[in-house]
Amino acid sequence: MLLTITTTARPATDLGFLLHKHPGRVQEFGRSFGTATVFYPEAEEERCTAALLLEVDPIALVRSRGKSSPDFSLSQYVNDRPYAASSLLAVALADVFRTARAGRCTARPELAGTPLPLELRLPALPCRGGPELATRLFEPLGWEVDAQALPLDEGFPEWGDSRYVRLTLRGTARLADALNHLYVLLPVLDDGKHYWIAPDEVDKLIRAGEGWLAGHPERGLITRRYLGRRWALARTALARLAELGDETEEELEPAVEEDAPAGETAADEAAAAEAEAQGDAPQEEAAPKAKPLNLRRREAVLAKLEELGAVSVIDLGCGQGELVGALLARPRFARVGGMDVSSMALTIAARKLRLDRMADSKRARLTLFQGALTYTDKRLSGYDAAVLMEVIEHVDPPRLTALERVVFGRARPQHVLVTTPNVEHNVRYEFLTGLRHPDHRFEWTRAEFAAWATRVAGEYGYQVAFTPVGDDDPEVGPPTQMGVFTRDQRS
Repeated sequence: MLLTITTTARPATDLGFLLHKHPGRVQEFGRSFGTATVFYPEAEEERCTAALLLEVDPIALVRSRGKSSPDFSLSQYVNDRPYAASSLLAVALADVFRTARAGRCTARPELAGTPLPLELRLPALPCRGGPELATRLFEPLGWEVDAQALPLDEGFPEWGDSRYVRLTLRGTARLADALNHLYVLLPVLDDGKHYWIAPDEVDKLIRAGEGWLAGHPERGLITRRYLGRRWALARTALARLAELGDETEEELEPAVEEDAPAGETAADEAAAAEAEAQGDAPQEEAAPKAKPLNLRRREAVLAKLEELGAVSVIDLGCGQGELVGALLARPRFARVGGMDVSSMALTIAARKLRLDRMADSKRARLTLFQGALTYTDKRLSGYDAAVLMEVIEHVDPPRLTALERVVFGRARPQHVLVTTPNVEHNVRYEFLTGLRHPDHRFEWTRAEFAAWATRVAGEYGYQVAFTPVGDDDPEVGPPTQMGVFTRDQRS
């Protein structure tokens, strides 16, 4: 199995700093299923390529059968799998490039956050769904995708194509983002994980998918395949994405074009028969699906903005543009801004909003830009209202005072809407341990949020009122709490 990573950002040999692997050395890493080797076929100032070669030991796989290799095809001495990328390559990538995936570079810290021109190549990749699926998965992430089906046998073209593709990805991205895309999507394309899938795989998926999975149009398929079609785990992961702060809807049903593997249909029918015997058979008309919390939150913010009479609105921490798109869909909002610290999120937002095809009249109402809420920025000024929707909990507490000064002290819109999770409500999420999202720095009780909001309002000349978002549980309150700040007329 082979993966190559190439950059042409001068000096290209800085790739060695990011990967924490010196271009002048060949390094080997032993794994229970084989040996991973990192080397550099080329390392010049203009162009540098790092290669990860994984040699799978089929005998070791046989000896560990039942522990790390539930896939029967990997338990044979003679098979084609060692020559094609699979979930085992994703495991090796995660181990060998652990620091790079985390976005850390001790020697050159500024490099970790810098998007680079990258080319990723996988000569042979099992892809259940063919080149079209590879394009559907990688293209929304900003990659230029070249996926070519490999023939079963070049000497006999009439036999047709195999289930393998030659994949090349080109684009500009942080190296950490590129590695996390591969870590999640390699086993998704393969549609098989060759090790035991435990509940902690949900946390791994959420962490690796941070900033891109929630807004991916194929997030349902990705989640199901990544978790080996363990439906309980998939429901947990999708619920965390949908209910706990990321902008997506819960998608639990398989895509129409995705055929269930052999045996799943029979298992489903058996489960249905058992449910019917116990009196739990589905009714003729299913109960209406509950509206996801992220959608209810967005609707609550839009309704409040209209009630306040705002005409110009800026979404601070706009992510992938869901609220921005909803604002643009309402002509009453004559000026709409969106700011986020993540360039990748803004790239996805631009694609989801179809900026390249947007009507000139609508495009003239929109401004998207990169920035940080802890630094004064004149572009934040001049709006009737600012929205921080599920943003403040991502800020380190010592830096909240800087955010307060920037938003309430310098930008000073007439209205500021702030939503944040109510930590008291977390007990209602059966599978939740810890905070609702791995990037949350804190989550507040209703009393803590009220104390913070009241202090900020007093310091900067605002009044604040509080509104529940979601079902207001009589014991633990709503899942989301919203503070609506209105500037005093005298200030």
